[in-house]
Amino acid sequence: MSKRMKFKTMALAAAFFTTSANAENSGQTFSLKVTPSTVAWGNYDAAAKPALTIKSGDTVVVDTLLTNNPTGLERSGVAPEQVEAALRDVYANVPASARGPGGHILTGPIAIEGAEPGDTLEIRIVKIDLAIPYAYNGFRYGAGILTDDFPYARTKIIPLDRAKMVAHFAPGITIPLHPFFGSMGVAPPPAFGRYDSTPPTIHGGNMDNKELVAGTTLFLPVHAKGALFEVGDGHAGQGNGEVDVTALETSLTGTFQFVLHKGETLSGPRAETPTHYIAMGFDDDLSIAANKAVREMVAFLVAKKGLSRDDAYMLVSVAGDVDVTEVVDRNKGVHVMMPKAIFAK
Repeated sequence: MSKRMKFKTMALAAAFFTTSANAENSGQTFSLKVTPSTVAWGNYDAAAKPALTIKSGDTVVVDTLLTNNPTGLERSGVAPEQVEAALRDVYANVPASARGPGGHILTGPIAIEGAEPGDTLEIRIVKIDLAIPYAYNGFRYGAGILTDDFPYARTKIIPLDRAKMVAHFAPGITIPLHPFFGSMGVAPPPAFGRYDSTPPTIHGGNMDNKELVAGTTLFLPVHAKGALFEVGDGHAGQGNGEVDVTALETSLTGTFQFVLHKGETLSGPRAETPTHYIAMGFDDDLSIAANKAVREMVAFLVAKKGLSRDDAYMLVSVAGDVDVTEVVDRNKGVHVMMPKAIFAK
């Protein structure tokens, strides 16, 4: 691809960073419960059969499950009656052939009528609720960034106070909760096959971006008919980096409104909060991930804010925050936060 064509593609992608003023504001509301027939265990796949099909503008209340098994939770100290019946059902009735290659239990896919490759799917994160009164954090040898320093496995059960929205990590240590879904994505291109749920890439997926809380809007490029959105890997909270490979892992219920933008092309995931624009980049090399994220933000500033490329690059340096999203999902993540307050409009 020539430099001119590459820049043109980036600029076009940036043009659809923000929520469309003409986006649909009404539609039907559906509920998607977790059952063995409504989960995608460890994968995103363009060939998957939808668990639910909706129209642009519709809202779906989606139940999700944490990424752990009943036996492991009980062994770590969760009382048997506190292990969700849906989790036991999924573990008992989803065959091994339908699992993997990753480990996340994702709810979906949700198909959006009319979605085709080359479109953009807008996901408005309306609400996120805690589903259970506990989370876990765990590390194991071979995962996390200090794997040689901790050559063993440990899991800690952490009580969640849903009334005060805090986690009681340890005596004298209380963590404010900011629930979000570690994994939100659409199907990747068909050539990817059954894609591992672990490494995030152009379809979104296991982004582990703690900014994607309620009130945020996520934009994903459509690569397959129906888009085929999946969600899971609930986090009650997380630090940037997710350094030991897990966050405050828990089950969540999310309320999402889906808006399809026909013919609007994105090169990868983007997001918008009430206060910031967010550009993301993913790669096994953290430096390359940072380069991708910065280029995406530069392209957005050129296309939507009318800056020259030089000024856009400078603005990212003087006003943008380049944050490490996560360093443990094989494809590492970097996101650029650009405050809206600096712009007159």
